[in-house]
Amino acid sequence: MRVSRLNDPFLRGQLAIAALFLSLGFQYATWAARIPALKSDLDLSAGEVGVLLMAAGVGSAVTFPAVAYLMRRLGSRRLALLSQLGLALALPALAAAPNYPVALLVMCADGVLVGGLNVAMNAQGAALETRHERNTMARLHATFSAGSLLAALVASGMTAATDSVLAHFGVAAVLLAALNLTSRTGLLDQDTPAQDTPAEAAAPEPARRRWTLPSRLTLWMCCAMVFGTVAEGAMNDWSALYLKDVAEASAELAPLGIAVVSGMMVVARVFADGWRARWGDGRVVLVGSTAAGAGLAAALVSGGVAPALAGFACMGLGIAAVTPCVYAAAARQGSDALTLVAAMGTTGLLAGPPLIGFIASASSLAWGMGAVAASAVAVALCGTRIRWTATPVVREEAAA
Repeated sequence: MRVSRLNDPFLRGQLAIAALFLSLGFQYATWAARIPALKSDLDLSAGEVGVLLMAAGVGSAVTFPAVAYLMRRLGSRRLALLSQLGLALALPALAAAPNYPVALLVMCADGVLVGGLNVAMNAQGAALETRHERNTMARLHATFSAGSLLAALVASGMTAATDSVLAHFGVAAVLLAALNLTSRTGLLDQDTPAQDTPAEAAAPEPARRRWTLPSRLTLWMCCAMVFGTVAEGAMNDWSALYLKDVAEASAELAPLGIAVVSGMMVVARVFADGWRARWGDGRVVLVGSTAAGAGLAAALVSGGVAPALAGFACMGLGIAAVTPCVYAAAARQGSDALTLVAAMGTTGLLAGPPLIGFIASASSLAWGMGAVAASAVAVALCGTRIRWTATPVVREEAAA
């Protein structure tokens, strides 16, 4: 029984790809946790820290042409492993940066590597679903959040043990290298061809290398991804401040906003693959994003701490499955579509929090959070324009 599960190619692939998702969440949260120390070591102002953070986002957002080419040239397996290893090396490089310009270059390179790994690991996940006709994308995205949690625990322990950022990042790099070795044995050697573009798949190699304008379907996916990641990123950045300044929560309760959103997202992603099999990706996105927007809007109208936390829970629960479903749909259109959709997702994460801040400055944070609710509803509207393919059915494990 146990042996048969260990020899299950789907399970081996799932664990290998999950290691990639875990790596990305772990690497991101590792350097984010030491921003105060990096600020002190490099003697940065608050504005310079903001530019440093933006460098990673810009590097990731502008990788579309390069990643699209590398996906065709290397395949998702090789691109994922190379990008993940590069992210491991980026941590000690950042810790050893002698000055601010070098740190900016390292963070920009980090963003490029994030773009490559993000596309490649989602391509692997979608290919695994298609090849074995079993759902896994939502659970894979849940391991990203698990990686962030693990990084926070490691950062807490390392900070208590030593003040050296280089020592902390060196330990993190070793852990990432171990995850890289874990991924090597189970990743798919070849990407599954796009299901909805047989003519493109059968085209000769020179034709496949030519860049073409994205289809209308791909553009709708891009819009859904942008609005979804705007909502997701803004909730993480602004929920605590809303609780403190608008809902007048105590200092002890304010951080619960992030905890509620993140916790509900992890729970939803653990169960979302079953929802996809039962109701289909389109219905999961439509119902989830509508419930997210409506729940948050109702909380904003009601006011108070308890309604706010309930609205945040609705947002985390409803928006969690959006990105896995859209990534899976984009991967079926081919690597170019997936790369563009992933780049738009990064753009949403990068642009969302500042946009909400601009709205809050022009009016109030309540209106800014209202824009987050509107973004969730916009995901539902975009989802109605996407042609969702049949979702693989989750087969029951053989009892043995």
